[in-house]
Amino acid sequence: MGELQVSKLSSKKDKANYIFQLIKDIEALDLMIKDGLIEKSPIRIGAEQEFCLTNSEFKPSFKALDILKEIDDTHFTTEIGRFNLEINLDPLELKGACFSELHNNLLMLLEKAELAAQKHQSKILLTGILPTLSINDVTIESMTPIERYYVLNEAIKSSRKEDFNVHIKGVDEVNLRHDSVMLEGCNTSFQSHLQINPDEFIEKYNWAQAISGPILSICTNSPLLFGKELWSETRIALFTQSVDTRTNSLLLNEEQSRVSFGSEWATGSVADLYRDNISRFRSLITSEFTKNSVEMLKNGEIPKLKALNLHNGTVYRWNRPCYGVGGGKPHLRIENRYIPSGPTAIDEIANMMFWVGVMLGQPTKYKEIHRKMDFKDAKQNFFSAARYGMATQFYWDNKFVSSQNLILDELLPMAYRGLYSVGISPKDVEHYLGIIENRVKLLNGSQWILRSYRNLLQSKKPYEAAQVLSSVLYEKQKKEYPVSSWNILSSNTPSLQLKDKEVKHVMSTDIFTVDEKDSVELVLNIMKWKNIHHMPVINKNKDLVGLLSWKDVESCADDISRHSETIKDIMKIDLITIGQHDTIETASKLMNSKGISCLPVISGTELIGLLTSNDLKHSK
Repeated sequence: MGELQVSKLSSKKDKANYIFQLIKDIEALDLMIKDGLIEKSPIRIGAEQEFCLTNSEFKPSFKALDILKEIDDTHFTTEIGRFNLEINLDPLELKGACFSELHNNLLMLLEKAELAAQKHQSKILLTGILPTLSINDVTIESMTPIERYYVLNEAIKSSRKEDFNVHIKGVDEVNLRHDSVMLEGCNTSFQSHLQINPDEFIEKYNWAQAISGPILSICTNSPLLFGKELWSETRIALFTQSVDTRTNSLLLNEEQSRVSFGSEWATGSVADLYRDNISRFRSLITSEFTKNSVEMLKNGEIPKLKALNLHNGTVYRWNRPCYGVGGGKPHLRIENRYIPSGPTAIDEIANMMFWVGVMLGQPTKYKEIHRKMDFKDAKQNFFSAARYGMATQFYWDNKFVSSQNLILDELLPMAYRGLYSVGISPKDVEHYLGIIENRVKLLNGSQWILRSYRNLLQSKKPYEAAQVLSSVLYEKQKKEYPVSSWNILSSNTPSLQLKDKEVKHVMSTDIFTVDEKDSVELVLNIMKWKNIHHMPVINKNKDLVGLLSWKDVESCADDISRHSETIKDIMKIDLITIGQHDTIETASKLMNSKGISCLPVISGTELIGLLTSNDLKHSK
């Protein structure tokens, strides 16, 4: 959001004052465009690097504020989650070796963050979604304790008037309700900024929209959420749903989500893009305003359009228009928000150069793209890329074409021409675009993560596999080898040497349950068919209410008269349970002392797993 001192819009006076400032900012922007005050050259690039913090076991580390204080550098700032931070890189003029310079600056700042993190028993990791994150890591208690995040959370919740519903379906499925915007904190991105000549802004904005799908397909790096295989770039679906101000009833009409690709091509000027945002999305927060932007212009001052930027900071277009003032001169940028963090810094710079190159290399045949391409084809291309990554078939130039062919035959040559046209160093161009080409021919981040994770699951339970995956990501990042050169992890990749393994590492989560009203006959047969020795029993609210062992139902097997009874009559209700974060040693001692071979794993009253003596045996 950028603006630290914010408050929720509530009183009529606050709302009236904010709307007044917002309208004046739009008027001022119109005037600056009309009078040629917006900077047209030189063109600059910039970037924002979000990253995850982990502990030595690659679980989220909630020490962001301590680490930020240790870093003591204005390039760094907070994110909504206490396990993330962000770097704001200095903008550079688009020329010569600017991309390798940006790369070196990024590495220097990442090293600074790593050294500070080490002092707080933490590490930094570049990845779109941290594989080891669990739903318990994204509660309101995990929010960075800064007022603006709480204000935004309350404003969005107030607008929704109900919990957030997240439903994402890929190979697996996640379907949950959440009571805060903290699911947004799962996402980390590498946001690229390209300054745009105001005379070309709408043309370039529409072109940015058109190329989003193909660019995203090669950059995907976030296929896992809470151990589930979802989209190649799951961030796209998760972010859309995690800050959605609409209630379910409103999803049936044409109202957009605040996180949006848009619904039509842009027309008019950049001010019209902002007008569309203001028309569609009500302001959620406000701040202190002391100056009228129009009056500032009349007095020869350049306004910062504070109200407009504050509103724009709560509308999350995947390609977002941005206004800023640098060196006393106003400028316009397009912010690319859809590319994820990682898997390495060199991959991120390659992604950025590819995007900038295609933006600059737009050929004559694709000028006025809004007249040559249906907007819904561009939008479908984008969401197909988020789902399928490099497996996407795009509808491009009135025909279907594979991601690989489109990138290799058309977009990469376009990027080379665009970068050379503005004097980018040929050495840099060949180096970073070569990384993109190798990725097309070999594999990208999401493909490496999924193939490695599937192999790890052959010998490990999901959470342990996620830890191993995260640890290897960390080691590979330190070496700065592009992801296309990484070997897929095998099933016998060693596990982490942990001092105290937790129940979560070895418990079974793919378990069968039965309802307390189910018949003995049904349960008896399920346990036979599936060779199950312990069966948890749940009620209509999905709470754990009982446990059945094979001995409990075996005694009824030969007594036909008992088959119609409900299992409520024979299940054990005096349950001994354990939590997922208890140690395996604790679980083993509990089983031995109670003479049992199975422990239901619960969170509150909800069953989340099952731990058996066999699980403990295999963990040794």
